[in-house]
Amino acid sequence: MKKSERLHDLMIYLNGKNSFNLKDVINKYQISKSTALRDIQSLESIGMPIYSQQGRNGYYGILPNRLLSPIVFTIDEMYALYFAMLTLNDYQTTPFHLSTTALKNKFELCLSDVKKNQLRKMESILQMGGIKHFNESKFLKDILAFSIDNKVCEVEYTKNSATQTFYVQFFNISSSFGQWYTTAFNFQSEKPIVFRCDKISSIMESTHYIAKNLLEFDTSSFEFFKSTDAIDFRVEITQKGVDKFYKENYPSMKLEMIDSRFYINGYYNQGEEDFIANYLVSYGKQILSISPEELKSSITNTIRELDSYYLSVI
Repeated sequence: MKKSERLHDLMIYLNGKNSFNLKDVINKYQISKSTALRDIQSLESIGMPIYSQQGRNGYYGILPNRLLSPIVFTIDEMYALYFAMLTLNDYQTTPFHLSTTALKNKFELCLSDVKKNQLRKMESILQMGGIKHFNESKFLKDILAFSIDNKVCEVEYTKNSATQTFYVQFFNISSSFGQWYTTAFNFQSEKPIVFRCDKISSIMESTHYIAKNLLEFDTSSFEFFKSTDAIDFRVEITQKGVDKFYKENYPSMKLEMIDSRFYINGYYNQGEEDFIANYLVSYGKQILSISPEELKSSITNTIRELDSYYLSVI
């Protein structure tokens, strides 16, 4: 292995470690003590936060909360990272306490003037699609921390001017349609529950229940959110409706094609009738058939209410 390759691999190897011994490096790369010392000195010279602890049980320490790179990226990788970073501008809140502007400035400090000029031109041409987030989710970082640490929480959630208390374990955070959502296991109902993060008014650790293993929560399963009293539905849509489905759909739905015809198959739990009716109304004339009949009635009632409302608008 060439020295440049070994140094790059060593940076990755040390990433996340608090300390290491010289023997660790010698044994991993089968190199001499003098070569290992020179490699460590090379990493220190390019800014890695390594310090040596002298003594009988001496070791090398790594300063916490510091980047251990630089890692060398290709030009295309650099562009991809830069524009991925710019998508953070669409978020009012992220799980990380950072300034996108400051992050962008730090990134550009690593680039030559030629590369910075290329990025400026690309920014004026390339637009990454995203939905603007306007609501602040002030507990987003806490939700992420509690999820990682596998802790049970007491949550106060405000919806329609009413505040409820839940005992939950968070296990998923997602960004969708301009909002942050978090999924949790509700210990009171023993069912999963989805919260809109900006409507969480307080959150704290709780000892009321024992946390579950995160492996028990499989959100990729189509049946995961389905209650025993859920209602199955099937809606045929046009090709244009397929485009809309891919722009907005939910875990309780999936698209199926049979003999060149397209169907949304899904389910909704008791109390979600209005939500699913409003969602399907947005398809307009792209819906060709609806079952069961009670879902069709819910959609019809929603349309009548909208008609009545707009007739009253001045």
